[in-house]
Amino acid sequence: MRLVGKLDAGGGFTAAVGQENKRPNQVRETFILQGMTQVQAYDGSTAWQIRPFGGRKDPQLMGEDDVRDLLIDADLDGPLVDYKEKGNKVDYLGHDIVDGDDALRLKVTLKNGDMVYYYLDPDTFLEIRTERREFVRGAVHDTVTDLGSYKPVAGVMFPFSVNGGPKDDPTQWQSVTYERIEANVPLQDSDFAVPASLKDASKKQSAKD
Repeated sequence: MRLVGKLDAGGGFTAAVGQENKRPNQVRETFILQGMTQVQAYDGSTAWQIRPFGGRKDPQLMGEDDVRDLLIDADLDGPLVDYKEKGNKVDYLGHDIVDGDDALRLKVTLKNGDMVYYYLDPDTFLEIRTERREFVRGAVHDTVTDLGSYKPVAGVMFPFSVNGGPKDDPTQWQSVTYERIEANVPLQDSDFAVPASLKDASKKQSAKD
């Protein structure tokens, strides 16, 4: 899968965003602003990033707490599909209301203990809202994502509009509008692989230890 879109953070702040997924669980996400590109990627075993906006243009390994959202994005089908095989648990919580409309509510407890609440359209069973509860360094982080403007891509419905942010502060929400979503595109493992420079640094550090 390849997704290309624009992020709008309000106040005239916009950036180009992209995401590429390759089975079974590889992902690469980009954020482009003022000619600089931020990268976060997972090659199936190791997560790494390049964050030029902080003045660090060299690749870095991502910590366990920082990689949680990326691991969810790496699952092309999402936590609900084959949830038992993935070590997740699903509970049906009945009906709820989202922006005045009826919705079915599911609670997915992930293998790591984090939780994702799904609000599904009762007619189409498409996701109209998700809420994530993550436990990071002893603190609880709640985020909300609203999904809409669904269109078919290779026979599957995908949301072309994604809007969300911290549950307790809607003023910090950001919206992403996807201009293009493509399925079955040719992607190479090297697109997600840890950069050679980072591997060399890890080897040198291991040798010192």
